[in-house]
Amino acid sequence: MGNTAGGAFKVTGFEPEETDEQPGATLGRVRITKDFTGGMTGSSVVRMLSVLDGAGAPASYVAVEHFTGELEGRKGSFALQHAAFGTDGVTIQVVAGTGTGELAGITGTFRLSVDEAGGHTYVLEYELG
Repeated sequence: MGNTAGGAFKVTGFEPEETDEQPGATLGRVRITKDFTGGMTGSSVVRMLSVLDGAGAPASYVAVEHFTGELEGRKGSFALQHAAFGTDGVTIQVVAGTGTGELAGITGTFRLSVDEAGGHTYVLEYELG
């Protein structure tokens, strides 16, 4: 990828919408909102489906996220797709064809990190097509 943007984000809302407890697993659906600073400035809305294992620990999740704001001064929006399985880490990709405005044609990979204090940082490697 040709461009890199990094910074931090804060989770500004976490609204559980549904929980379904099953033997050995709890299925959940949640709406999350975030505010971004750094190379990405703006906000996003996430729709997440998750699975907790029988002990209540995170086991898997999938999510779609819609970001609106600016990326390195370019205004627009785009969607991200998240997938995480167990302890293998998370994969987050820009969804092709979702870029609008000055972000039309965006593709890329998004990485996030959470520090011991709960702070969230990100790196977006991207191309504009």
